[in-house]
Amino acid sequence: MASLGIEYKREKWRKNMKNKRLMTILGILAVLAIGGMVYSSLNSKNNTSNTGGESQTVKVGVLQYVSHPSLDLIYKGIQDGLAEEGYKGDKVKIDFMNAEGDQSKVSTMSKQLVANDNDVLIGIATPSAQGLAAATKDKPIVMGAITDPVGANLVKNLDKPGGNITGVSDHNPAKQQLELIKKLTPDVKTIGALYSSSEDNSKTQVEEFKKLAEEAGFKVEEYSVPSTNEIASTMNVMTSKVDAIWIPIDNTVASAFATVVSSNKEAKKPIYPSATAMVEEGGLASVIIDQYDLGVATGKMAAKVLKGAKPADTAVDIFDTGKSVINTKNAKELGITVPEDVLKDAGQVIE
Repeated sequence: MASLGIEYKREKWRKNMKNKRLMTILGILAVLAIGGMVYSSLNSKNNTSNTGGESQTVKVGVLQYVSHPSLDLIYKGIQDGLAEEGYKGDKVKIDFMNAEGDQSKVSTMSKQLVANDNDVLIGIATPSAQGLAAATKDKPIVMGAITDPVGANLVKNLDKPGGNITGVSDHNPAKQQLELIKKLTPDVKTIGALYSSSEDNSKTQVEEFKKLAEEAGFKVEEYSVPSTNEIASTMNVMTSKVDAIWIPIDNTVASAFATVVSSNKEAKKPIYPSATAMVEEGGLASVIIDQYDLGVATGKMAAKVLKGAKPADTAVDIFDTGKSVINTKNAKELGITVPEDVLKDAGQVIE
């Protein structure tokens, strides 16, 4: 009987141990299952954030330097470029600010856009991109139509930017512009270059234009203005000394182009600006890189970054070939006959 009691106790002990082992195994499996669910949830959120998934709203901060039609077109293009890549409606929230040409606002707004925890930042025009670059070294920044990214100290290299910045660059087609000047106004010998001394990209463009112009037989006189307030007085001096006026991609001058036109009413010198809107407003003609297309490319670049591309390894997208824009109404007022071949090759004719 004693042996039966001992055997019973042993059997009971074995069953208890089995139950304990089973409970332990079940506990481990439960922990693993919960851990897997948590990991899957976190991974899903991370993927959604990186790819602009359906349940995630991405935040895009945009800083525009000043209001004028050319930059407004870039901003419109940015929105459309983002939309084409799926970032539209409730999938994206755009945090837009405009410095209105005030450098102190550029600095303040850049810091604000960084503080607002945007997923990517976009700077429209060189001063805006520089302001954002000074405000953060961590947040990804996309340049919106920056003429000389390397000269503006925004990237180290166009193919491999190397930092937190990449984007789109519009290289002014100066050679094409000079060819057009020669075709439309063959008697022009001296060209006055009007630009802002506060914009680094303008200085670079003037240097290149002057070099190419002198090689083509023109003489170039430089006229820089520190702000829009000096444009009228500078124009009064310049129009008496030059045969034609050339304006680079310059936000300061573009924002006050109406003053340029009104200051030229008596002198009636042909004006060759570098934006379609400026040709429409009183310029004679130019070879233009489409501002809207630049904006679309900028929006698509921002989308690329939102989907995981690293700015440091993403080459800058360069636009350097333009299409001619001719204002035939202005040509008539200036007594200029536009050659048929020029009209035929024009990307846009304004009548």
